[in-house]
Amino acid sequence: MKNKKEISVLIIYTGGTIGMVHDPSTGSLVPIDFRHISDHVPELRKFGYDLHSISFDPVKDSSNIDPGIWIKMAEIIEESYDDFDGFVILHGTDTMAYTASALSFMLENLAKPVILTGSQLPIGLLRTDGRENLITAIEIAAAIENGLPAVPEVCIFFDNKLTRGNRTTKMSAEHFDAFYSPNYHLLAEVGLHLKYYNNPISYPAKEQKLIVHKAFDTNVAILKLFPGINRKLVNAITKTEGLRGLIIETYGSGNAPTYQWFLEDLKQYIDKGGIILNVTQCHGGSVEMGLYETSRQMLTAGVVSGRDITSEASVTKLMHLLGRFSSKEKVVQSLNMSLAGEIS
Repeated sequence: MKNKKEISVLIIYTGGTIGMVHDPSTGSLVPIDFRHISDHVPELRKFGYDLHSISFDPVKDSSNIDPGIWIKMAEIIEESYDDFDGFVILHGTDTMAYTASALSFMLENLAKPVILTGSQLPIGLLRTDGRENLITAIEIAAAIENGLPAVPEVCIFFDNKLTRGNRTTKMSAEHFDAFYSPNYHLLAEVGLHLKYYNNPISYPAKEQKLIVHKAFDTNVAILKLFPGINRKLVNAITKTEGLRGLIIETYGSGNAPTYQWFLEDLKQYIDKGGIILNVTQCHGGSVEMGLYETSRQMLTAGVVSGRDITSEASVTKLMHLLGRFSSKEKVVQSLNMSLAGEIS
């Protein structure tokens, strides 16, 4: 395929609502065979692209996605990287933002589009949003501007909006506009025309070999603060055997209770080698540790600011870094850096 004239796109079907059709014999929804995708979306034949598809067997409900599945996706991209101009991953919506975030950290030096999409209604239903999502995701994955891929990064396309994968979070279980990028501008928007916003898109400075990171350490936890949180609960988490990283979802701009026991428990966990990342519970905005007294003491204890990172990106970034580095100092240093455009 080195001398191909057609633009080629690989569709990777992992599972999820988008790939379901109604089985008249059982009355249930069943996964379609993606080798016959054009039977369900005949519009694909009009593209003129060289489309190939690969399907997970068995397919995975997005609730069952884990780092092993992320590695499998990354390996498919790695093995096919030189043969295709772009990639479209069809995925369930529930954990799509986690997968997009994970892949953004795994695929270092990515210079081609990896577009995740899915749907709220199965592609076999008349009113499905999956058909438009799939068609446009393929168009974006194949788009070339000035001889180069238009969006060479891991993205989510959903309901006429293209967002950076590690800046996106699922906001609705019901509406077609299910995804939202609270702290970063859209990369593209679809109306009568497909409009790209070039300034927010990340373009590689120079072409480098793709590096795929496949190590994850899942010894992490999330502690969401709430008024009345008690010490037994905090202790149960911070004293979990083998726990290497803890994400604390705090109030507002990174604020937490100033109870003496709370700060002592956090400091004790950090002193024993643990890492704590402070992420806001708010859907938008940033952690600004030290802005108020309630966060200044956490900063003094050694808690790392997550700034404007999403909850999904914080989890996957921490697991990625703990798998990649054995040194606590190196993990903390990298948490403070934007590795794939995940923080401002």
